Amino acid sequence: MGKIFNVAADCKRDLHYMVDISARLTAIQDYVDRGEYFTINRARQYGKTTTLRALAEYLKDKYYIVSMDFQMQMSYAKFRDENTFSVAFAKAFVRIVENMDESFTDGMKSAVADLKIAIKEDREDLELVELFQFLSNICKEADRPLVLVIDEIDSAANNQVFLDFLSQLRGYYIDRDRSSTFQSVILAGVYDIKNLRKKLRPDEEHKINSPWNIAADFDVDMELSRDGIKGMLDEYEADHQTGMDTGKMAGFLYDYTSGYPYLVSRLCKLMDEKISDAGTVKAWTKEGFLEAVRLLLLDDNTLFESLVGKLSDYPRLGQMLRELLFSGKAITYTPTNQVVNLALMFGFVRNEEGKVIPANRIFDTLLYNHFLSLDEMEKSDMYKASLQDKNIFIRDGHLDMRRILERFVLHFHELYGDREEEFLEEEGRRYFLLYLRPIINGTGSYYVEARTRSLGRTDIIVDYRGEQMIIETKIWRGNEYNSRGERQLEGYLDDYGLHTGYMLSFCFNRKKQVGVREVKVGDKEIIEAVV
Repeated sequence: MGKIFNVAADCKRDLHYMVDISARLTAIQDYVDRGEYFTINRARQYGKTTTLRALAEYLKDKYYIVSMDFQMQMSYAKFRDENTFSVAFAKAFVRIVENMDESFTDGMKSAVADLKIAIKEDREDLELVELFQFLSNICKEADRPLVLVIDEIDSAANNQVFLDFLSQLRGYYIDRDRSSTFQSVILAGVYDIKNLRKKLRPDEEHKINSPWNIAADFDVDMELSRDGIKGMLDEYEADHQTGMDTGKMAGFLYDYTSGYPYLVSRLCKLMDEKISDAGTVKAWTKEGFLEAVRLLLLDDNTLFESLVGKLSDYPRLGQMLRELLFSGKAITYTPTNQVVNLALMFGFVRNEEGKVIPANRIFDTLLYNHFLSLDEMEKSDMYKASLQDKNIFIRDGHLDMRRILERFVLHFHELYGDREEEFLEEEGRRYFLLYLRPIINGTGSYYVEARTRSLGRTDIIVDYRGEQMIIETKIWRGNEYNSRGERQLEGYLDDYGLHTGYMLSFCFNRKKQVGVREVKVGDKEIIEAVV
């Protein structure tokens, strides 16, 4: 059986198509060689486990790697008190060491045997202090430095005993010139262990002072690069001979995902398995890629469920993201802003030159679809109008965007024409997406271009059956501002290789001329609508 694209658990080089991460492993080894203790905290399904398992293999000739997974090896009950945790941790530690295919020194064998004896009968007097004395002795007797790696650390982060465990690690780190300890400790999870207050239950907020302030900043890139994605596709192409342009396809994948590992692999898997088998479009083309995007946004997967769940868990997070999306509100990155840090930690947004922007086009659209949820739609007169109109916009399989703008202007003016300026500015874009969504739902998709959000305008890119349309939405600020917007849209159309673009302006002028007109800008045609 040949290789496949993998979206379940870690990727294995012999079984799965995957991006070469050797440069990442080299960068992480630098941290280990320096004796750093650090946390790899990234959003869910961001390649953390794949990286840690590859790192263990990469470092095995220089270090003894003790790799633990708290989700698998340390159930919630193991954290109920210090003794229970100490015994459970020691058992897992001994089991991992004994399974290593290594020739240990007699001193290390003896030190491991001492710990094994201590836990043989689930000693009730084994506490963290004594546990670390055994661990220190093992580190002392080992002929190679030990590196402790703990994955899925989130499963422990709302327990006081875990904070006490971190305190012991911190104490031995500080005293490492006098007492033997681990060369390096790597903790991996979604939550930043330095900020445990985000994870602890409200009734434990008095216990939130994390002792993990010894951790080095982890600055290694974990996203997949264009070149890395191309290398993976080159390997696939050598096996399957599809005729794809691997460089162009890598560009599509990166542009829509910003290198988020799960999203890259899932889109590739859809093209390889679903779209190829369906045979309605050629899989490894732009049309096939856009079809994969459509299928992904309809996908019921644990990553999307987790992201949407966070909006319920943290209402202020949902409020901030709604403002970012619909109002075009500029949000400056501030390290002390807890809501922004949550959005970064969970993967909703990224920090780009001090500005908070959506992490990628896929998550962007996922959030829009969530906020334009069914409950909201059922209450919206604009959505009901769209349902009545939606069958008149498809002509010979093509989406008639001009007709959509004409009908939207008509309905918006009838329903909301007498509203105040504040309503138009905050709600205008949302109502257009509310009108657009049922028209393309199930056949097309859309996203909002991040780079235009802070320019007083928003470009909506609609993908429909392999065709793309650009609709610029903005607030009317006068003729000069409008002309500048036309020229900007002209350049954007050049970027996409399109001849026709669309502009939707929300105007506060009581004497405005509501309607749709055509404008020539250079060699481009722009369909302008004013409401």
